Amino acid sequence: MTQRYLVTGGAGYVGSVVAAHLLARGHRVTVLDDLSTGFAEAVPEGAEFVEGRIQDAARWLDGSYDGVLHFAAFSQVGESVARPEKYWENNVGGTMALLAAMRAAGVRKLVFSSTAATYGEPETVPITETAPTTPTSPYGASKLAVDHMIGGECAAHGLAAVSLRYFNVAGAYGALGERHEPESHLIPLVLQVALGRREAISVYGEDYPTPDGTCVRDYIHVADLAEAHLLALDAMTGGAATGAPATETSATGASATAASVPAGEHLICNLGNGNGFSVREVVETVRKVTGHPIPEITAPRRAGDPAVLVASADAARERLGWTPSRPDLADVVADAWTFARRTATRDEEGRA
Repeated sequence: MTQRYLVTGGAGYVGSVVAAHLLARGHRVTVLDDLSTGFAEAVPEGAEFVEGRIQDAARWLDGSYDGVLHFAAFSQVGESVARPEKYWENNVGGTMALLAAMRAAGVRKLVFSSTAATYGEPETVPITETAPTTPTSPYGASKLAVDHMIGGECAAHGLAAVSLRYFNVAGAYGALGERHEPESHLIPLVLQVALGRREAISVYGEDYPTPDGTCVRDYIHVADLAEAHLLALDAMTGGAATGAPATETSATGASATAASVPAGEHLICNLGNGNGFSVREVVETVRKVTGHPIPEITAPRRAGDPAVLVASADAARERLGWTPSRPDLADVVADAWTFARRTATRDEEGRA
């Protein structure tokens, strides 16, 4: 059954890939993005594009929409420390306006792009959804505030919502991939070294209590992430997003329909592979995939960098029927490398 969805921030990395997945399932998609960090060319073909701010969502959102997938947010941790007001105004104030527009239009289904930054420095790993939420940056705090806001909206006004807390997203989906300015994520930074755009990769700390002394992080392929969003819609719409009910496989191997998310419930799920890769493992994987030497520079630890951040995705598996199908780090890097080379070639042609 064809549905209509509003994708806020759909010109960004994750939002564009999710929009493409929705279109591939035959749904109607409207992307709302102010292009402050996104790219117009990232809006998938077939999606309607509206250039605008989420604060003004009421201008476009009406009762013809079946749900909203909300990605529009600023996400640079360092910038959030230097300019916290920017993050409160956009991430929190913008979402408040979006929820009001949804309420007025009678749109009662929401999937929210949350983050593992809501947990701060974990007490134990793997991290579960019941772990203490003590964010260490205004970015993480703004996302946690939105989660609280959504929970109140569900309880008071009958919204059905799923917040998906990502760990490290990477890889690419066809012509859609990761582009940030400035770039702060490890895999695209290492790929910049392979492309000759950066002389070396800095390894911040090599004395952590991990097998090789460098930080360990949980990486998830962006396409796996996108599929989790469609399953979240399934849980609220009875299979409308993927065309079939979300399913899970029990410990006995039997398949069962994943639990639904009814009106009034706010479900929070972590998304991750459940396995960690160290900084040096990532760098070595990039060397193997690209065939390029990647010089390293050892640098002091960064304040606030936990030794290990790995997710427990049990809730997503049990409630949404989600299991990542691309857990191999080499596959994640290979897709990101293809996108990085394509983007570099296009940039060079544009300067010619």
